[in-house]
Amino acid sequence: MTAVDARPESQPSRRAAVIYNPVKLDADAVRPQLAAIEAEAGWGPALWLETTVDDPGAGQAAQALADEVDVVIAAGGDGTVRVVAEALRGSGVPLALLPSGTGNLLARNLELTLDDSEHSLRTALTGTDRPIDMAVIDIRGDDGTTSRHAYLVMAGLGLDAKMLANTDDDLKAKAGWLAYVKAIGLALRDKNQLRLRYNLDGRGNRSLRAHTIMVGNCGSLPANILLLPDAAVDDGEFDIVVLRPEGFFGWVQIMTKIFWENGVLRRTTAGRRLMGLTKEVRALNYLKGKELVVSLSRAEQIQLDGDSFGEARAFKTWVDPLSLIVRMPPEG
Repeated sequence: MTAVDARPESQPSRRAAVIYNPVKLDADAVRPQLAAIEAEAGWGPALWLETTVDDPGAGQAAQALADEVDVVIAAGGDGTVRVVAEALRGSGVPLALLPSGTGNLLARNLELTLDDSEHSLRTALTGTDRPIDMAVIDIRGDDGTTSRHAYLVMAGLGLDAKMLANTDDDLKAKAGWLAYVKAIGLALRDKNQLRLRYNLDGRGNRSLRAHTIMVGNCGSLPANILLLPDAAVDDGEFDIVVLRPEGFFGWVQIMTKIFWENGVLRRTTAGRRLMGLTKEVRALNYLKGKELVVSLSRAEQIQLDGDSFGEARAFKTWVDPLSLIVRMPPEG
């Protein structure tokens, strides 16, 4: 039996939904751009759905799926992208990105255009599809309750989570990533270590003391910082970095690894040869796997894709391989 399109013949067969954060995106400026591209590409008028404080994107994504749109365009910061992607996971409906925040972490890692809305919208309607991995996490709080979330870029405890908890939201809105400078200073002065037990891919429990632990589906951060150099969005695994500095010299080792080796040497053939002569340092360790279970001696701040998710006493995170389709620029 031949499938029949339920849409009326007079209605164009393809339509997008734009889920946007009104604080991040001037929708009135973008609507004419999208309308022109729709007319050129033969698409119908998009469904425009505004996020709210109470619903940052999940309900809007559910509505877009119910309306059987052909692509969902997420226009906002990393939080908007994460929430919309979580709702689209496993649906088969592509996610397109219209970068509109300060971080734009997924767009940076996919090397998408960050400051050309027309190019991003054209990609959404005429680009190619790329399946990528997502990570899922169950977070258990001190009260024993568990919540499940998905993330695209990184989950972290320690420095990055404390930094986010200390960040002034008003200053971030005005100054972007400069707002994190003060927060980083406060976090670095925190002498408390994470004390945890972890089990990676069922290999058995191990104990660890660390300043920071980050689990990444992608490797790059803003300012072109390559934190996880071997991370790939479609390899079915995530990469883990553990920071264990002991005093000032330990932080120097970490900064040398991240900014010099990852940021400079790794980018050239000669530099990679030099890296082969350097030794691993105790202050920074890399792991790789598909499932990680962590229990902590006390509740600690945790972040997902740059948003604080309160405190975690334990968590379990795993990779959901190739579960999200992302719209990329046309090949060639």
